[in-house]
Amino acid sequence: MINHKTVLITGGANGIGLGIAVQLASEGYALALTGRSPEERVQENINKVKHFGTPVIYISSDVASDEGRRTVMQRIDSEFGRLDVLVNNAGVAPKVRMDILSTTEESFDYVLDINLKGTFFLTQLAANYMIVEVERNVGITPMIINVSSISAYTASTMRGEYCISKAGIGMITALFADRLAEYGINVYEIRPGIIATDMTSGVKEKYDRLILEEGLLPLKRWGVPEDIGNAVSVLCSGKLAYSTGEVINIDGGFHVRRL
Repeated sequence: MINHKTVLITGGANGIGLGIAVQLASEGYALALTGRSPEERVQENINKVKHFGTPVIYISSDVASDEGRRTVMQRIDSEFGRLDVLVNNAGVAPKVRMDILSTTEESFDYVLDINLKGTFFLTQLAANYMIVEVERNVGITPMIINVSSISAYTASTMRGEYCISKAGIGMITALFADRLAEYGINVYEIRPGIIATDMTSGVKEKYDRLILEEGLLPLKRWGVPEDIGNAVSVLCSGKLAYSTGEVINIDGGFHVRRL
């Protein structure tokens, strides 16, 4: 077992996941990053994480599949021998935005298999691994952090499957927070708002107008992946130990109801 605290970040080589990875690498955590892309396609981003000199592995794997999830956990066990934090960040939007009156089962299954089913069953695998760590009393206090979205409670009828998947993550957080409390394994949820990533690049003009001109957010700027990385860092510090099942909004104040 290595001496570094070890964090598994799904979807960790791009976007929000990369922002989280860079922040935690700068603080000395060992990192296992997953993604569906071959390693050579994301090597430049992985190098940004490795720059800090902490142990980093990339696992090309699909969390939507049982085989993919088991591959991830086996690699972590063989490479690091421990898991301190699971960050469930992997997520996709629909390939084509469609009105809920016409969206397809194919699109629904694609989004929920990755965003919801993958999150649930990887959490199940990781939780059982963490329970063994706790019972072995090896000095590890594990935790789980789920990255969802303001779409967990904000209706968007052109991408209903995405909203449903993120709302489901809220219940995954509550369920595992309750079930794992007896083992001292805390579970948290971070809800990003409008974050500048490849996923939102196609609606930049729209949100520039809503944020800067129409007052959509109290804090008048886009979020960036580093904002989410900082929030994950706070949770990993253990300074919120007397809290579990908590939802933290990193959204520029979007959740504030205003008149």
